[in-house]
Amino acid sequence: MSIREWPDGERPREKLRTRGSGSLSDAELLAVFIGSGRRGSNAVEVGRELLVSAGGLKSLLHSGQKESGLGPVSWCRVQAALELGRRYLDSELRETEALTDPAASARYLKSRLGAYPYEVFACLFLDNRHRVIAFEELFRGTIDGASVHPREVVRHCLAHNAAAVILAHNHPSGVAEPSAADRAITLRLRDALALVDVRILDHFVIGSGDPTSLARRGWI
Repeated sequence: MSIREWPDGERPREKLRTRGSGSLSDAELLAVFIGSGRRGSNAVEVGRELLVSAGGLKSLLHSGQKESGLGPVSWCRVQAALELGRRYLDSELRETEALTDPAASARYLKSRLGAYPYEVFACLFLDNRHRVIAFEELFRGTIDGASVHPREVVRHCLAHNAAAVILAHNHPSGVAEPSAADRAITLRLRDALALVDVRILDHFVIGSGDPTSLARRGWI
């Protein structure tokens, strides 16, 4: 059945307008971007097929255009929406007078690092009032890990005139449990940055679920 034949309250766009975007399933949200179906399948059914073929929403959204199965226009719309989401979170952090909510930091860092198939180590640089100065990805590695050089982290902190920093890296395996190496490099960075009066507020490990905070575990 064509979506045009559905009851008004069940059509994805009408449902979004009347109930909000949170009421739509993944396939229905994709249908809004796809716009129309193909012979024998409406847009929602096409969305479901794409999700199954890609192995889930995350894999679909972060695949290339050819691999995704989306047409070039639909793929561009999806990528633009992803970037809008990242920029929204970025502006949310930057407009905050002081970064006092660990959950906001975790959401932002997950949006930036969560999709990489290899390990990335990044820093969120803050001023003395804990306002965001900059975000930088400093080191990239393979799926087995990234080499983190304390001297480079110190150099970037000084370049930004940062008074504090939040560290983050992803685990491509999806398991956000900090390793012994994660704890060791955190302590090395803490000691190195203390020499230039920069505090580490937290170190988040990004996986498939909620990010893990080393500060909350008392490991900083």
